[in-house]
Amino acid sequence: MTKTKMKTKRAAAKRLKVTGTGKIMARKAFKSHLLTKKSTKRKRALTVEHELSKGDTRAAKRLIPSAL
Repeated sequence: MTKTKMKTKRAAAKRLKVTGTGKIMARKAFKSHLLTKKSTKRKRALTVEHELSKGDTRAAKRLIPSAL
């Protein structure tokens, strides 16, 4: 009996990026609306992608089999 392939969760694949070293990068939250009250410096900081925490990385790797 053959093992079936795991399917990638497309929603996760669209939001997360796997680097060459295996880190999982994601966009920061709070940059979609209510931007007038946020400072320019704060909005610029939210633009940069960040590495997921250890716990979130384990969960994300289950959603994206190619990241394993």
